[in-house]
Amino acid sequence: MTTFIAGIDFAAPSREVARRLIGVTVLVDGVGGRIVETEAYDREDPASHSFSGPTPRNQAMFGAPGHAYVYLSYGMHWCLNFVCREEGHGAGVLIRALEPVLGLEAMRARRGQHNERLLCAGPGRVCQALGVTRAHNALALNALPFELLPRSGRVRIAVGPRIGISKAVDLPWRFGLAGSRFLSKPFPGA
Repeated sequence: MTTFIAGIDFAAPSREVARRLIGVTVLVDGVGGRIVETEAYDREDPASHSFSGPTPRNQAMFGAPGHAYVYLSYGMHWCLNFVCREEGHGAGVLIRALEPVLGLEAMRARRGQHNERLLCAGPGRVCQALGVTRAHNALALNALPFELLPRSGRVRIAVGPRIGISKAVDLPWRFGLAGSRFLSKPFPGA
């Protein structure tokens, strides 16, 4: 199985994958957009779901790189992560925000929202707009319903602390497309 998808080696550390995903287009059943914000997580990080080891909930995070890890946050919102590193390690990248590009009408209907900026600004909104649920957990990112398209051209990356971390001293593991109006929250100093 290849770990290279859309020009990214998903066997690399999550911080590297999170940075390289900025500008990549992710589609689920043909609906999606350009990734403009990510956060990296690793098993050595107390804020990571993998910190305490494998459980039935986080098993996909310990699976093969280049697969989805989908979990329910606060019992309300699905969150989409891309698994990184070698199988058994427990690392991933949370997809925090997209710039909507394809399937805007489907996104608007799923979200009940017409403001394009708010369709995919936050991990729960991303999953709702793309129709991602637990049924997508552990699926390969290089096979339908997923499709990842490489970014074109250079992108300017903003770096800062992750959002809502309370279990650890936060690390600058949040990455975003500098100047994007589709971010979930602005970067400090932006």
